[in-house]
Amino acid sequence: MRRLLAALVATALTLAGTGTAAHATPEPGGAGIGDPYFPQYGNGGYDVSHYDIRLRYTPATDLLTGTTTILATATQDLSSFHLDFLLDVSSVRVNNRPATFARQGDHELVVTPARPITDDGAMTVVVQYSGVPSEKVDAGLGYSAWIRTPDGAMAVGQPEIAWWWFPSNDHPADKATFDVSVAVPNGVSAISNGDMPNFGPVPETLGYSRWSWRSLKPQAPYLAFVTIGKYDLSLDTTANGQPIWNAYSKLLPQATRNEAQASIERTAEITDWESTLFGPWPFEARGGVVAPPGTLGFALENQTRPNYSSAFWFSGSNTSVVVHENAHQWFGDSVSLSRWQDIWLNEGFATYAEWLWSEKNHEGTTQDLFDYLYATNPPNAPIWTAAPAAPGVANLFGPAVYDRGAMALHQLRLAVGDDDFFRILRTWAAEHRYGNATTVQFTRLAEKVSGRDLDALFRAWLYTPSKPALTTMAKRAPQAPKSWAQISRTHELLHEN
Repeated sequence: MRRLLAALVATALTLAGTGTAAHATPEPGGAGIGDPYFPQYGNGGYDVSHYDIRLRYTPATDLLTGTTTILATATQDLSSFHLDFLLDVSSVRVNNRPATFARQGDHELVVTPARPITDDGAMTVVVQYSGVPSEKVDAGLGYSAWIRTPDGAMAVGQPEIAWWWFPSNDHPADKATFDVSVAVPNGVSAISNGDMPNFGPVPETLGYSRWSWRSLKPQAPYLAFVTIGKYDLSLDTTANGQPIWNAYSKLLPQATRNEAQASIERTAEITDWESTLFGPWPFEARGGVVAPPGTLGFALENQTRPNYSSAFWFSGSNTSVVVHENAHQWFGDSVSLSRWQDIWLNEGFATYAEWLWSEKNHEGTTQDLFDYLYATNPPNAPIWTAAPAAPGVANLFGPAVYDRGAMALHQLRLAVGDDDFFRILRTWAAEHRYGNATTVQFTRLAEKVSGRDLDALFRAWLYTPSKPALTTMAKRAPQAPKSWAQISRTHELLHEN
């Protein structure tokens, strides 16, 4: 009986992720997930399934206090593991037991649980912390990515932002669902991804109210955001009943507010149109957030709800940026990077969506835009001197990734025809929905769907850092399409990110 009981106990411990029988000697998890461009981003040894982030923020002092609960599964026998995080940690618990922790490197928190975690074992990690995010400067980057505003703050950025407000496995290769709950002073809004189950803030004591948001589909950590300040927040629904949360800073001048609304309020129309090209909208909600003047210097495709700089609006509306950021919901958010060097799969696709919108609205065809870019960029221009599928860290957000990435897609469309081209895009979005993928997987899919050998095309347009030759070219440089002013202005600001 004792032997049977001992065997049952050993089995139970193993299933709970705490046993050691029949397992290798536990070892530390890696300090990076293996990205060639950012070796210290993300962590090895575990896979996160959910983040529950519960915060309290005081705009006047920029003080953030929080508790983040991480649900994960070990992918090896773990003696310790890393989290990407910068704020001051007061305690860590792993599977209900206090854990020890220490700082390592620029943004690494090394956690040693009281008991090793076995391969495939469940991990519940609870981290309590506080700090002033704007004062936390990552030594490797030389700045704080946390953005203070006159009435609050914004945690919006790429390729890193999570470190400043929640501990994470910060790489797109480890996606998870999210609950984000933020207590802020009454009259201040806290906006995040997904839907708001309570349809508004819930009053707390001492003049604070709590805003809670839920993301139901897997999300890369850098696509999780929180925007805090005085905002006009509205709720509408799409034709099929999906919630649309839009928010506009109350600090926007009325003229800028009008221009922003003239574009953001068309989000449902734009995303419904994109759905006809790329497949069904992949998430549970839609919308957009427009930041106060002089704060956010770019737009970012935060999952379900892009954040926009007010600087995008000039001489009227700019639907091009709304098209771009929402195309990312398919290409970048639902289908995410496996490694950062493949970012053209995000930006080239979103840029080509702008071209398609231009064509739809008779402001310049995709061919017009291709011809204009090809003719007006000499061989030594940055668009040609980096390869979209291997741009290097310095060119991660450069024109080779955005504009030449779109040009590569246009060449693919010309080579395979419209039917196969849009079938490739829809198949790509469907087969890798809520997952991760690489350039090699895309090129193989294109050849499979089209039945063509496309190696020479992709080698020239994606992998060669020089201007590809064309068999036929316009006899003279074409004029800029009508849409080019919006598209180029959008990309000027996007490249600043």
